[in-house]
Amino acid sequence: MEKKIIYLALILFLSTRTITPVQSKYYSESHPYEPVHEKKTHLRFYLHDILSGTKPTAVKIAGPNKTQTDNDPTPFGTTFAIDDPLTEGPEITSKVIGNARRIYASSSQDKNLTLVLYVDLGFTCGKFKGSSLSVFSRNLVTEKVRELAVVGGRGRFRLARGFVLVKTQYFNASNGDAVLEYNVEVVHP
Repeated sequence: MEKKIIYLALILFLSTRTITPVQSKYYSESHPYEPVHEKKTHLRFYLHDILSGTKPTAVKIAGPNKTQTDNDPTPFGTTFAIDDPLTEGPEITSKVIGNARRIYASSSQDKNLTLVLYVDLGFTCGKFKGSSLSVFSRNLVTEKVRELAVVGGRGRFRLARGFVLVKTQYFNASNGDAVLEYNVEVVHP
């Protein structure tokens, strides 16, 4: 009986030492790219960034660890999470067409406010319902018109690329509320 157990253990040990060849590349063979017919789409809408009131759409989630206080509402390192409505017109009562879910961080140590932001522009109605655009870029807030990079999308905007021109339509310096005009040029399948 003891010999059988030793013999069985030896067989199990040797069978686990056998190497089985496996196809395990992390990539597949490259093939020539055959571009599909692409379209260029222009979109214009307004983003309402509300920091004030009982139901703000932008909230501070992190800030620099410093003991001095200054009047800068977004000192270097301050990070916000945002769920802003997108509307057809600049008025908050305009038709809501989607939302901008984003994160931005104050990324400049000088006096010119610069934000690095990621934003998912999700559309909830119309031709692009269920689709979104992904923007990841530097936003030089002190410039009159800022250019942001569209780096992708989903739904009808899958494989999108392009840019957004952002203009501030309204800004309340006392509470930080703003209305931004987004003009988007995007190429997509």
